[in-house]
Amino acid sequence: MTEIKKVAVIGAGVMGSGIAAHVANAGIPVILLDIVPQGANDRSALAKGAIDKMLKTKPAPFMHPKVAKLVTPGNLADDLDKLADVDWICEAIIENVELKRKLYAQLEEKRKKGSIVTSNTSTIPLDLLTEGLPDSFAADFAVTHFFNPPRYMRLFELVKGPRTKPAVIDALRKFGDVKLGKEVIDCKDRPGFIANRIGIYWSTVATVLAYDMGLTVEEADSIVGKPMGIPKTGIFGLADLTGIDLGPHVVGSMLKTLPKTDPLLQFYKADHPLNALMQKMIKDGYTGRKGKGGFYRARGKEALDLKTGDYRAVKRANLASAKVAKKGLRSLVEHPDKGGQYAWGVASRVLSYAADLVPEIVDDILSVDLAMKTGYAWKFGPFEQIDQLGTQWFADKLKAAGMPIPKMVEVAAGRPFYKEENGKTYQLTTKGDYAEIVVAPDAWMLADIKRGKQPIASNRGASLWDVGDGVACLEFHTKMNAVDADIIAMVKEAGKIDKKGFKALIIGSDADNFSVGANVGIALFQANIAMWPAIEQGISEGQDAYMKLKYAPFPVVSAVAGMALGGGCEITLHSDAIQAHAESYMGLVEVGVGVIPGWGGCKELITRAITNKRRPGGPMPALAQVFEAISTAKVATSAMEARDMLILRDGDGITMNRRRLLADAKAKALKLAEDYKPPVPVEISLPGPTAKAAMSLAVEGFHQQGKATKHDVVVSGALANVVSGGKTDITEVITEKKLLELERENFMALIKTSATLDRIEHMLTKGKPLRN
Repeated sequence: MTEIKKVAVIGAGVMGSGIAAHVANAGIPVILLDIVPQGANDRSALAKGAIDKMLKTKPAPFMHPKVAKLVTPGNLADDLDKLADVDWICEAIIENVELKRKLYAQLEEKRKKGSIVTSNTSTIPLDLLTEGLPDSFAADFAVTHFFNPPRYMRLFELVKGPRTKPAVIDALRKFGDVKLGKEVIDCKDRPGFIANRIGIYWSTVATVLAYDMGLTVEEADSIVGKPMGIPKTGIFGLADLTGIDLGPHVVGSMLKTLPKTDPLLQFYKADHPLNALMQKMIKDGYTGRKGKGGFYRARGKEALDLKTGDYRAVKRANLASAKVAKKGLRSLVEHPDKGGQYAWGVASRVLSYAADLVPEIVDDILSVDLAMKTGYAWKFGPFEQIDQLGTQWFADKLKAAGMPIPKMVEVAAGRPFYKEENGKTYQLTTKGDYAEIVVAPDAWMLADIKRGKQPIASNRGASLWDVGDGVACLEFHTKMNAVDADIIAMVKEAGKIDKKGFKALIIGSDADNFSVGANVGIALFQANIAMWPAIEQGISEGQDAYMKLKYAPFPVVSAVAGMALGGGCEITLHSDAIQAHAESYMGLVEVGVGVIPGWGGCKELITRAITNKRRPGGPMPALAQVFEAISTAKVATSAMEARDMLILRDGDGITMNRRRLLADAKAKALKLAEDYKPPVPVEISLPGPTAKAAMSLAVEGFHQQGKATKHDVVVSGALANVVSGGKTDITEVITEKKLLELERENFMALIKTSATLDRIEHMLTKGKPLRN
């Protein structure tokens, strides 16, 4: 099997450059080539410009600015010889079959023997791309379809042709999974493959029906949005995000290649008023967020009237059907108001369409559901949604509406598409029997382990699970995994797992976020009734629980994904190691609610900075870095950035694929357990008042410039007292216990101020920090 060690991407547009950036994120060198622009002084200006643009783009295509150095820019006229040592060439040029074939002929002359060539086409079938090309080229050719933006969208559709070598597909599948962190789905060579085949039909149906049924864009987005498990942008907001000018191109390509019997051809009407409206929008520069605006403009304050084509102030949708959707999809589609009728109009058509495409586009229903969840960010796939409705209910409802019943719904015959038995999950096949969904030993979610089992211990906030081989897993399950007294209690319980025969602990879950921090609502309630001893006790118990984990007689590994903020970040800092998903957002953000880290976060960053062998000069530069990170609530926007902040250390690992995170954390924990010894308690020396004075002076300067508020000065002063070491000097030794006392004292001083309580209340009610 070919091992991919170097990559080339042809086409430096948004997709091509994004693919190159994500390959670099994986630590793989990549060449980015494009045409020589007419009249350009720099013949590689397009590729260089794309790299420069990505370094300024938010959200960032690169996980760290330094990985941009792995991307070598060039051009197709001068640099094709550089392909001689490339293992994979990914073409991402304009969707034009003739241009692609012409490029492939050039690549065939320059590429090394056995190198892989793929296209990132979103709609063109592979057999059209390789028509007339030699067998030697077709044997190494496949389609690798990324979704935009490549760093963040997990779907990677993989399509082989009749002449593609199995080794090519195996190499791409492994690279896409392990190195790029993608959900790799093998698709059949059909127009649009899986996600776009369904997604383009879905978006067409949802927008056209909204127009035909007289819904405003706000009303449509309030239904085909969160209530239907769609991203909160809603259907029209999504069009603005992806680009309104993209729609006609992808629909046009699909109309040319789809079978004449496909429902999209029956539903789509070229002369529909919405198409004319969108063409006018594109002509006038209203292409979505990248243009003057789209269906929304003026930062979402104005919305387009679909019937008049004029903009007006946004009107908050107030459909009763959207509110009952909390009870489930069936409650939504059964509601009699226009929102419920619209939801049924979309769901009945789209779910039927998806259920009729198996086995045409892929042989199994799970691949369809995974494609829509990872490519279009649906919360539930089409077959999962039909199961929510009930297969028999759905069939009866379609029949009553005079609509045909999809063949897979007929195959189900009233049975669910998915079922669980004896701790295993099964999916319905096209033959009508059930096939087990096999979980790989190195790529699993906690739900796969928990199925059919009971926890070792559990309360309302957290549970302990046996994940095999003498390893336990501590799972948080509060809202957004916010740390509360129940979680602290289970952390203490986890500190005793060696007494039950376990030799290692991992901390993690299947949730989107590791933990967003402490539950500040409890602290606000206690403060409002002056329960100061209870608050201080909560701080003490958290410190004690985290310290017991740090010095437990067994290794602890935190498996971090998503946000690990405040108290959630602090528990990772007390672990022996962190195995972080690449998309981990970590930081100590307590100043946003007017306090400082109180569960050892300051202590850990201080000791790491002072004992860091690579720190420059004396203690002040290192302490200044800690002070800045905490006082500005700095959050790493990737696991790589968290390493810069000393949250991740040299021995900590980064996992690209979320599905592999817990398995990687477990493997790390078992490795540490082989000859584990608890860490030696840390003792350091800190400068004391001189350092505090320097930090306070810097904050006062920001205050005078209007960059720091009055209470920022107060909070930063308390933080400076901790980071400097308090009343000490460089000749004295400070223990971890002393640093924890400083954290607790300064936390309590801040929580008693009215300005801090105002910040906490504002965060809870408004969801954003108060600048007071």
